[in-house]
Amino acid sequence: MQSQCILSIQTPLGPPVEIIRHTFLPAQSAKPAKRVSLVAGLHGDELEGLYICHRLMETLKNLEEQNAFKGEVHIYPAVNPQALETGTRLWPFFSVDINRTFGETNALSLVTEASRTLLEDLKSNSDLVVDFHASNLPLMELPQIRIIKDFEKKLVPLAKLCNVDLVWVHPHAEIFESTLGYNLNQAKVPTLVIESGICLRIHKNYCDQIILGILNLLRQTGTIDSGEPLAEVAPPRLVQPDYVAMIQAQNAGLFVKQAEVGQMLKEGDKIGDLIGPDQVREEIRSPCFGLLFTLREHPLTGKGAPLARIATEKPFKP
Repeated sequence: MQSQCILSIQTPLGPPVEIIRHTFLPAQSAKPAKRVSLVAGLHGDELEGLYICHRLMETLKNLEEQNAFKGEVHIYPAVNPQALETGTRLWPFFSVDINRTFGETNALSLVTEASRTLLEDLKSNSDLVVDFHASNLPLMELPQIRIIKDFEKKLVPLAKLCNVDLVWVHPHAEIFESTLGYNLNQAKVPTLVIESGICLRIHKNYCDQIILGILNLLRQTGTIDSGEPLAEVAPPRLVQPDYVAMIQAQNAGLFVKQAEVGQMLKEGDKIGDLIGPDQVREEIRSPCFGLLFTLREHPLTGKGAPLARIATEKPFKP
């Protein structure tokens, strides 16, 4: 394994801001079959990607000793080190979401310099990128890959190799245009955005599931060849934009769940209660049959806040 610092900027106080790339190369100098990059830590409160990269690096070091690499694997395990040190979604001091600064022409700053350097390094070294994320604090997510519509033709076949529960194709929105995944896909570098779990925690079962999927992706793309039989990977549920039911709170209160993410629901099944100080303000029930893939974990809920998402069997109209 080789390690390279692709960005180092000295700060007024404390150590420099550094982005490190760890690289696994084929034993022979022939042209690599595939160059796959794995990125984690864009948001400092999303810890599962760091754990996944740690586990993958342990496995890849063993495969390196077996000369199993036919292509290159680049791992960027902590691309927003200052946010990771503080456990915050935003880059501290700047209060900027780095995943909203890609492809922009903002005035030069530490954040935009970091995002520009990372984007260019990935474009120069990657034929395929996987960007790991966790959910924000209120919501628990099943392991899933989110694909912006119009990129699905190239990305869905790759996403099916990754052992996630569902692949969600969703409509384009302007907010995505400043994300890492969108800009890499626009630059013709296929990029899968994996989201699972919830921020500030590590869900080992979900991480184990994704690790198996990434190893399968590396094998199926010819990047590694360990000579071992491939582990079986479950096919994901493909969810089109009109096949998602969003449930939102009609009142403020405390959400007390009575279902679990990953559960198959029938129309009318109870998901939870929204309670006030002296009464139940809402009984939250499923409006349809389908897979509960998002569920609110943080009880304190404002009016209009998301409570659940359900992948439906047919187009859903609220």
